Amino acid sequence: MPGAGARCGMDDGRVGVYLHVPFCERVCPYCDFAVVAARPLAAERERAYVDALLAELAYRAPDFAGPSGEPRPLASLYFGGGTPSLLAPESVARLVAGVRARFPAEGALEVTLEVNPSTTERARLPGFRAAGVSRLSIGVQSFSDETLKRLGRAHRAGEARATLAAARAAGFDNVSLDLIVAAPGQCLADLERDLEEALGFGPEHVSAYQLTIEPGTPFERASARGQLALADEDEAVAMLGRLAARLEAGGLERYEISSFARPGRTSRHNRRYWERLPVLGIGMGAWSCEPPSPAAPHGARRANVRELATYLARIAAGESAAAAPPERLDPATARGEAAFLALRTTRGLDAAGFAAEFGAPPRAFWPDAIAEAVAAGWLLESGAGDLRLSAAGILLSDSIFERFV
Repeated sequence: MPGAGARCGMDDGRVGVYLHVPFCERVCPYCDFAVVAARPLAAERERAYVDALLAELAYRAPDFAGPSGEPRPLASLYFGGGTPSLLAPESVARLVAGVRARFPAEGALEVTLEVNPSTTERARLPGFRAAGVSRLSIGVQSFSDETLKRLGRAHRAGEARATLAAARAAGFDNVSLDLIVAAPGQCLADLERDLEEALGFGPEHVSAYQLTIEPGTPFERASARGQLALADEDEAVAMLGRLAARLEAGGLERYEISSFARPGRTSRHNRRYWERLPVLGIGMGAWSCEPPSPAAPHGARRANVRELATYLARIAAGESAAAAPPERLDPATARGEAAFLALRTTRGLDAAGFAAEFGAPPRAFWPDAIAEAVAAGWLLESGAGDLRLSAAGILLSDSIFERFV
């Protein structure tokens, strides 16, 4: 999820803005994001939160000024959550206008809104497009009612199909689908059916994630009690392999471990995290990637408080919503993050660019780890020292990344 646990470091002179909307009709049992249940989202509560986002934006925008104090150009705008599509189109329009007033946009702006399939949100799609949203990220997760029930999702497959159709009817030509792989009780045949439906829709982008059991969630407690029927490692590997093959055969090229896109349809905003570029995170629990500075040459990051009442009170008092002072990245931390974030992408880690920032190529810092991974066939290394994951390495990516941090 954009904005969660962000990393920082490089600078392209622009800024991406992430707006976190924490409200959900239901909190999914596998979710550990900064969210609160809102059934329904009352108009007064919505208005108060939107006002707070705009106030924090005004407070924080100067921190992302250019070298002469001028506003940075806006590279991307992303509404994440939670369920930001619970906001009324009028609220989304206020926020889009507020961000654009602080940061000038260059050319066509990618404005992404996360949407969950529901009757209420489906009816709002034309209004969201009129408000300036140009890209939808729809949380389908699965086209199986049984899988959705096991995941604790509020919607059913019929609502997902109707929402996808409504997105096209509203004029959206840039739509991403979220799918979950290795969900409780899911088998390879179930995934095949999900992929068949997903490809039949013709999405411009697919984000597909293996279910992970996060600490402190209901799924973690159920797993500890042996009440969660999860795929074993071999089954999960088979699912992930089949997923990549089917999506790529369907014209969606993998450009990051969990992300597949048609030509020209990669997520501009998400790429900013993997490329360690400045992102201003606004809202409860949002993360920011601060631009590099003389005091923090590799950048800094900070997170907002995760409690809604505390966030609103801080903003109302004209105070910072930060949970702690910014974390200035030391060289060792920045090197490790530069390596594993680049390796998440199919472009991989550029040795010359790495050396320009850190004084030496990757081999100078991790000679044994790189040599072992190359010998095992997990990393592919060019003559210039550039690195990228092999197909086998993608399946073992987490254990490979541990060698760099």
